[in-house]
Amino acid sequence: MVVNFKVFKKCSPNNMITLYMNRREFVDSVTQVEPIDGIIVLDDDYVRQNRKIFVQLVCNFRYGREDDEMIGLRFQKELTLVSQQVCPPIKQDIQLTKMQERLLKKLGSNAFPFVMQMPTSSPASVVLQQKASDESQPCGVQYFVKIFTGESDCDRSHRRSTINLGIRKVQYAPTKQGLQPCTVVRKDFLLSPGELELEVTLDKQLYHHGEKISVNICVRNNSNKVVKKIKAMVQQGVDVVLFQNGQFRNTIAFMETGEGCPLNPGSSLQKVMYLVPTLVANCDRAGIAVEGDIKRKETALASTTLIASQDARDAFGIIVSYAVKVKLFLGALGGELCAELPFILMHPKPSRKAQLEAEGSVEA
Repeated sequence: MVVNFKVFKKCSPNNMITLYMNRREFVDSVTQVEPIDGIIVLDDDYVRQNRKIFVQLVCNFRYGREDDEMIGLRFQKELTLVSQQVCPPIKQDIQLTKMQERLLKKLGSNAFPFVMQMPTSSPASVVLQQKASDESQPCGVQYFVKIFTGESDCDRSHRRSTINLGIRKVQYAPTKQGLQPCTVVRKDFLLSPGELELEVTLDKQLYHHGEKISVNICVRNNSNKVVKKIKAMVQQGVDVVLFQNGQFRNTIAFMETGEGCPLNPGSSLQKVMYLVPTLVANCDRAGIAVEGDIKRKETALASTTLIASQDARDAFGIIVSYAVKVKLFLGALGGELCAELPFILMHPKPSRKAQLEAEGSVEA
């Protein structure tokens, strides 16, 4: 049986160091993160000179616009999460993957393996979308595997002998559905008998990207007010943990209808509204949280961030959430009645075959 491994390859500008990795997306299952593994190949001159080679996992967190930076002020934090010396090798037990074993046989004695464990509390890869005309670095969280030569891992690396390869930390949808979201809200009115009741139910809690969301709405008007129209929307919540007031929301899909309205006193209404949140409908809007892209390839809305507990939130992370909000408009004097239901929006976990096909062949 012949097994083909598809790998990513990147060389340093001076062609003395080459990095091989078989994937650039690493799955976070909340309790643990897949290890980051690869192979570093050195030129004969570097081996003879006994050069020290270091590999680091770097988290780049940008929390402000690049254009707003001044001398001595940067809205960016670069955190080194893991640092290892790869060459000369330090004695440590490394459990090699099949890809590493095969590449070591093929690439010879100048090849050195490495394995790094990403902290479970590290934030997911998320960036905030910019306008199409903005070419500056986007705000958000991005990860890089950094390879360089120096006397110690604290040395300032030289650009010609450094490799930076972007990777992503991703989360996939759970295999089981949660409880079906449902809520009932009521509103009474001063000097008016009875109350207005709004019941909202979603068909399920977990949705995949591109899937249609069915919003079941039931209105019971036991008041003397009149319901003029109904609006349903999907809102994306973004929480920049570093800032105390760093929470904001964006409406990414909505539908407004007057069908069945005006809803007079003593009447009831039941209807279903369908919403599909996609990045295509929001591609020109700044501030939308999207997946941390690699080389600006086609991306999607950021998935819901799953965390074990609120205490596990990383200070340099961005928490993304989604909710369906339904509004009843009662006119200028009656005001509004709102109901809100959170839900989960994520990608399903791909099969191993689909992952290999998506990764493609060797990249430089």
